[in-house]
Amino acid sequence: MKQAILIHGWNTKAEFTDPQEESPSNQHWFPWLTKQLMIRDIHTVSLEMPNSFYPQYDVWKKELERYELTPETILVGHSCGGGFIVRYLSEHPELKLDKVVLVAPWLGYNTGTEPFDETFFQFEIDPNLSVRTKHTVLLASTNDLPAVQKSIAKIKQDIKDIRYVELQNKGHFCEEDLGTKEFPELLQEIVR
Repeated sequence: MKQAILIHGWNTKAEFTDPQEESPSNQHWFPWLTKQLMIRDIHTVSLEMPNSFYPQYDVWKKELERYELTPETILVGHSCGGGFIVRYLSEHPELKLDKVVLVAPWLGYNTGTEPFDETFFQFEIDPNLSVRTKHTVLLASTNDLPAVQKSIAKIKQDIKDIRYVELQNKGHFCEEDLGTKEFPELLQEIVR
């Protein structure tokens, strides 16, 4: 059975603990994308990664591994979630997947004033990661944050045969950047 697993990014502690904020897996385009994939008969889960304000790799890895990853699995990661997928797949060369979609992936550059576990991104990128999928794509925006632009450049340089799609002025692909909770360009890359 075809399945999609969506992985959100990093939040600040203030965002995470604000009772008025949606949980990370329910922010931005995640609920819309979940519904769009479900009606296309793709079983979809949007993971709620523990303590997204201070992600720990082993904890996030354990959460992902609750699901069986098969050649019919689609992984979609946004920001820190995209960087997490790159690390996870780099450390698991035995895995073969249907698709991997990295949306503005971030590799931990320039964390600023928020505390961040620097070991989260201590790994070597597998240059053959995209060979193990039918379709691996990197979605980028022309006006994303410099730290994300640096991450995207590293991934483009290190992973062979990755499809690169650059969209104009979509920021970090958050709801406030897109002006909507819909993200049809992402849906198109997943269902192509």
